[in-house]
Amino acid sequence: MKTQIKSILMVVILLASFASTAQVVSKKKSKKDTHNFRYEIECIGEGKQGTYAIKVFSYSKKPTVAIEAAKRNAVHGIIFKGISGGGCINKPALARDPNLEQEKEEFFKSFFADGGKYSKFVVASTDGAIEAGDVTKISKKEFKVGVNVSVNVGLLRKDLEAAGIIKGLGSMF
Repeated sequence: MKTQIKSILMVVILLASFASTAQVVSKKKSKKDTHNFRYEIECIGEGKQGTYAIKVFSYSKKPTVAIEAAKRNAVHGIIFKGISGGGCINKPALARDPNLEQEKEEFFKSFFADGGKYSKFVVASTDGAIEAGDVTKISKKEFKVGVNVSVNVGLLRKDLEAAGIIKGLGSMF
């Protein structure tokens, strides 16, 4: 009887270790997918107090990974690309220097890391409530997923100014 219990316990331990290893490998792959910053972004409208409502289309092998990537991509787009279309007047990128991402690579690496500071500027998103039309299979192994995200751009600008990453609006005059 004790031998059977020990055998069952060993099998459970082995299965648990295989499952955790598979999750780590899956997270590494999803991280690689989302840190390429391949996305499209368009404005849906402006909220109050410096908040933009935007639609972000992210690409990934799994739709659930693209949902989380949309938050990161929304903040990245506001900083480096700017947004246009939809219900907004064109909004230029916060970073006026096209080389800023490379010049401040260490800052942005930690800023956009999983659970990084970028997430504090994402006010709301359509986590898990994605409409059928927002998920498009574009190849055998890739999906294009559209997610609505609200980003507090005013707070983002202040934070980047305080960190010395971008210049304040008053420095232009």
